Amino acid sequence: MKRIFLLTAMLSIAYITNAQTLSYNDIGVLFAKEKIDGTARFNAMSGAFGALGGDLSAIEINPAGAAVFLKSEFAFSLGINNTESNTTFYGTSLLNENDNTNINQAGGVFVFKTNYDRSGWNNFAFAVNYTLLNDFSDAWLARGNSGYAPLTDFYDPDVNYPNSEGHEMENYLDGQNRKYSFTIASQYEDNLYVGFSLNTYDIEHLQRVLVNEYNADDVGNTFDVSLLQELYTFGDGVSFNFGLISKPSENVRLGVAYQSPIWYSLSEDFIDDGIEVLENNDLVVDENRQVSAFDYKLRTPSKITGSFAYIFERQGLISIDYTFKNYKNIELKNGDFIYENQQFNSELETVGELRIGTEWRFDNLSIRGGYHFEKNPYKYGLDSESIEGFSLGAGFKFRGGKFDLAYQKSDYSAPYNFYPTYDVIENTNLNIDTSKVTATLVLNI
Repeated sequence: MKRIFLLTAMLSIAYITNAQTLSYNDIGVLFAKEKIDGTARFNAMSGAFGALGGDLSAIEINPAGAAVFLKSEFAFSLGINNTESNTTFYGTSLLNENDNTNINQAGGVFVFKTNYDRSGWNNFAFAVNYTLLNDFSDAWLARGNSGYAPLTDFYDPDVNYPNSEGHEMENYLDGQNRKYSFTIASQYEDNLYVGFSLNTYDIEHLQRVLVNEYNADDVGNTFDVSLLQELYTFGDGVSFNFGLISKPSENVRLGVAYQSPIWYSLSEDFIDDGIEVLENNDLVVDENRQVSAFDYKLRTPSKITGSFAYIFERQGLISIDYTFKNYKNIELKNGDFIYENQQFNSELETVGELRIGTEWRFDNLSIRGGYHFEKNPYKYGLDSESIEGFSLGAGFKFRGGKFDLAYQKSDYSAPYNFYPTYDVIENTNLNIDTSKVTATLVLNI
């Protein structure tokens, strides 16, 4: 069975609290998303690399880019991430800030030059790369007063505590989605590059939710409820992608790439750490911890990326990527997911993601910038729920390699519903502002 609640003494409260953690639909959309995260050069140009290649993170968009390399190299990238989450609940706003440091990328490409032969194939490349596809780490607190006392009413309709003194909700997130790519690519004559990648994934996501509700009656009696739940989802996945890059002229580059769905095999541990009820500060209910486990499959949507780049000789370049992804195609299997799959089909849609990047060279120094926009996949979502951001960066070449730096900034808003079966209470509104600094060392090998 899917997530089970064994709170026999508190069935009425369980009814209203059985989705404090993310639903299966939320998990499906979350695991289908990919952040712009890789080398500093890639990040500085907002990931607009589908027609360019020549960068280890560019291979993640279009594997044909591995054949663009002229020599073998190794790259290692470190990122420092800052997230500011502003929560608003019934007029009360709180600012939550979190910092973390990660290895964004590490890998190498090996180039094998060959002489032209009658087949026209030359310059074979093999690449191995690690990418931090998504870092889920975050934590935020929301506080406010709806004027309602739903947990109290469901606990005992005969006990009247009509005065809500406030709600307090804590949401703690942790975990990562890590991608490992193995790529082969080759150049055909002078104007065509082709590539293929096999990708594996290692994913884990932890959410811990604490909801506190404080209530009182008209003569000073208090009734407080605390609920704590944890959802730990983990597993692995596999996908493939292939792509082409062509040079119709000396200055123009065109690219097209297809990434298959990611087929995940997932397991979850749902932990209900219990319900605590205090009446006039005396503990009257203290439920024990209950654990349930469940295994299931998740298929994310495939995506197609079209790319264009214009090269200004040795001075610079402009690059544009546009990606199509149909979120309707998310599918859950190995369980009773009829309702969830219907929700994917009815509530989600095909969306586009735009990435624009530029780079200008001054001897050994390069200056970079970029812009990206990713539309919210929900049909009836607000424009503010789409992700928009910009990026800046610079690189310096030295004998035997180069050093790159990038700065990225993006923001979006999103609702979170702590009372999903009690629609009188409004959602908590989240404004998420993310900034990241990435440093990459590239060494020729």
